[in-house]
Amino acid sequence: MQRIMRRVAVIGGVRIPFCRSHTFYADLSNLEMMTGALNALVNRYKLKGQHIDEIVGGAVVTHAKDFNLTREAVLGTTLAASTPGITMMQACGTSLQGGLGSAAKIATGEIECAISVGSDTTSDAPIVISRKLAQRLTKVAQQKSMLNKIKLFKGFSPGELAPKPPSVAEPRTGLTMGEHCELMAQVWDILRADQDEFALESHKKAAEAYRSGYMDDLVTPFSGVFRDNNIRKDATMEKLASLKAAFEKSERGTLTAANSTPLTDGAAAVLLASEGWAKKHGLSVQAYLRWSQAAANDFVGGDGLLMAPTIAVSKMLDRAGLKLQDFDFYEIHEAFAAQVLATLKAWEDPEYCKSNLGRSEPLGSIDRSKLNVKGSSIAFGHPFAATGARIMANLAKLLSEQGGRGLISICTAGGMGVAAIMESKDAA
Repeated sequence: MQRIMRRVAVIGGVRIPFCRSHTFYADLSNLEMMTGALNALVNRYKLKGQHIDEIVGGAVVTHAKDFNLTREAVLGTTLAASTPGITMMQACGTSLQGGLGSAAKIATGEIECAISVGSDTTSDAPIVISRKLAQRLTKVAQQKSMLNKIKLFKGFSPGELAPKPPSVAEPRTGLTMGEHCELMAQVWDILRADQDEFALESHKKAAEAYRSGYMDDLVTPFSGVFRDNNIRKDATMEKLASLKAAFEKSERGTLTAANSTPLTDGAAAVLLASEGWAKKHGLSVQAYLRWSQAAANDFVGGDGLLMAPTIAVSKMLDRAGLKLQDFDFYEIHEAFAAQVLATLKAWEDPEYCKSNLGRSEPLGSIDRSKLNVKGSSIAFGHPFAATGARIMANLAKLLSEQGGRGLISICTAGGMGVAAIMESKDAA
């Protein structure tokens, strides 16, 4: 039996304010923030007591106790207990990838509705004990007599007590994401001034989004916090230029704390559904999720850790029969200003498009006035797993208000990228 593919509606999304790590959410867990974002979505769309066919979510920085994170968050909401919670992770693309998987099920009729959610905190990062001490304690727990327990501590040294803090370095290279992006900036000749200017624009656009009231229905108060605390509406090029390089300490260093995303705590959620389910529940459709693509590259071999979205977007455009210029909005996740600028240069570069994308001609340039028009991760912050849901919710609102078509591009750790295309009701 041949299935009829259905349109996937994005009803809308909501998030809690994003806060710089070790500030207002310093004492909160991923579970608490994810539950807060889900409850906010439930309240926004009057879903109390209702069954949702699946909720897919996750976090990047987690404890062992978080293995059932999404299901536990669901049980902390007012949704029906019959709602399944599925936990997954694809680094910074987590909540976008989660939404894309659910969207495929909606399109084929397997489910009618879903929620994608992401949460992250680096304030509550796990501290791991040494492997030797862990093995010793495991054996101790298996012993019944105190004498045997004590014997297992023979040869114990204080060095075993040294904790291992969480690492943000890539296991295959030993380099942090910022160090990798510095290499990309050097390859693509991304100037420090251009990065600072890009970051300044992000802050200005985000500040204006709040001032105009645009953010009022996208962000809900949580734990006494009413808005993101990273936005710098008073930032200037002079202030940004005064900062020292954060990753490359030599004169070549261009990435700073200002033109990179800060470590951030927060959570976001977005509601997806079939058109029939939305109509039955009296919910308006903001936009439609039309195409998606994931990709990866050989970053260990030198392809550029955060360049995989260039591949994902290229493949997706071919499948959709669209050009890079066929969009009214571009939402490119700002992991670093240099990363966005390198991506734009790569799409314009004939050699890169030929050798890395298999194209006879470059994808070309975009209208920069359509890029991240309400600000993005540099200003708002970047709780890793929550960023995809934030971007989907923001783009859905833009399309509902202004119409047209939007492109999403998110880079992730591990040399991966996730992309998607959303369209307004009139364009779909």
